[in-house]
Amino acid sequence: MRVTPLFAALGLAALLFLPRPAESAERFSFIRDAEIEQTIRIWAAPLFQAAGLDASAVQIYLVNDRSLNAFVAGGQKLFINTGLLMGSDSADQVIGVIAHETGHIAGGHLARTQDALRDSSAQSILAFVLGAAAAVGTGRGDVGAAIIAGGQSVSARNFLQYSRTQESAADNAALKYLDATGQSAVGLMQFMDKLADQELLSSKRQDPYVRTHPLSRDRIETIRAHVTQSRFSNVPDTPENAQRHARMKAKLYAFLDPISRTLKRYPEEDTRIPARLARAVAFYRKPDLAAALPAIDGLIADLPDDPFLHELRGQMLFENGRLPEALVSYRNAVRLMPQSGLLQRDLGRLLIELNDDSLLPESIEHLRAAVKADRRDSFSWRQLAIAFGRQGDMAASALALAEEAMITGEYSNATYQAGKAESLLPRGSSAWLHAQDIRNAAEQAEKRAKRLNRN
Repeated sequence: MRVTPLFAALGLAALLFLPRPAESAERFSFIRDAEIEQTIRIWAAPLFQAAGLDASAVQIYLVNDRSLNAFVAGGQKLFINTGLLMGSDSADQVIGVIAHETGHIAGGHLARTQDALRDSSAQSILAFVLGAAAAVGTGRGDVGAAIIAGGQSVSARNFLQYSRTQESAADNAALKYLDATGQSAVGLMQFMDKLADQELLSSKRQDPYVRTHPLSRDRIETIRAHVTQSRFSNVPDTPENAQRHARMKAKLYAFLDPISRTLKRYPEEDTRIPARLARAVAFYRKPDLAAALPAIDGLIADLPDDPFLHELRGQMLFENGRLPEALVSYRNAVRLMPQSGLLQRDLGRLLIELNDDSLLPESIEHLRAAVKADRRDSFSWRQLAIAFGRQGDMAASALALAEEAMITGEYSNATYQAGKAESLLPRGSSAWLHAQDIRNAAEQAEKRAKRLNRN
């Protein structure tokens, strides 16, 4: 699991608009974890298909925030807080929330704001949302109202503030998608009951989901009536989904909670897989590699074809400076799940860190697979640029840096790097044409941002 602090990823201008700047940067960050991301994708894909959405076009981000929240922004970007995942009682509850948010995507709700943020990076959108949440939570439209994301100023009070009509429409859509995929809506009903309890709290103590997704008794009764009538209401969580949910929560608690709390939550007498996984992570974080490695090795002995256990073992070894041993684990993880861009990326990065030029071709192979799987991962492009640079291929390195700059919204740098690549590449080649496309797109994006800022 990797945590990317939001403050480190944003420019100074964005930071000026973040609420409660004195708080720890860790509260506002993104989580990258191949296993959890795959779990969310497995749950979301059938719902996206039922909604007529291209599952590969919907970007999913895990926000490291303990509050209960999930939201859609920037077109087809779905943000889910770790607090919602950790606070859920079953896979069905998370699936119900995803179904509801899918209803917002398919319904085109908040279209004006979505258009304003469509080309923005996830970091910029989250900065905008945090400022908007400050306005909604305090009841003051002036707080966060001047936040700029994607080059356009939008009233924070209106941002992510769904109407009751839109909420009901998203509920109805969610119920339709759950029925279409043969899944129970009981989880969604249970989640709504959680929200009903939240409504009794003062606005300052309510989770953001309650403030931005207005609840009504009619909505709850509609969902309850559907549960009463639907032939899928008694369909239980599959054993696979129950295990995925338990492992997801175990990893989140183990990585994000204090170590002592994790070991208390998952004591030694609990021999189930999620508990053993949580303890392995806790030992690794302690750090006590002498206890962590036997714990993870025992899990691998029981589940030898689990790529995420090999990945975790590789992370333990990598972060303790045992790179050659980590390489074996990461290669096993990628062998077992070659379609994971995140696993490919981490293996490619490790091969660079070994400082062996003979490994650079393999590193580039894995990093190319990573960007093919997820072209929006700026870190993969950065690693690819490093690998090409060490090979002496400065044209390919500049082109990769241009890709990275486009994703992070650094349009001036994207223009520069794409122009550099153009000057080094054979004129008329496909790579040269691609560099031209990036340069033109960066120049247009920068002009558009300046024009919108003037307005």
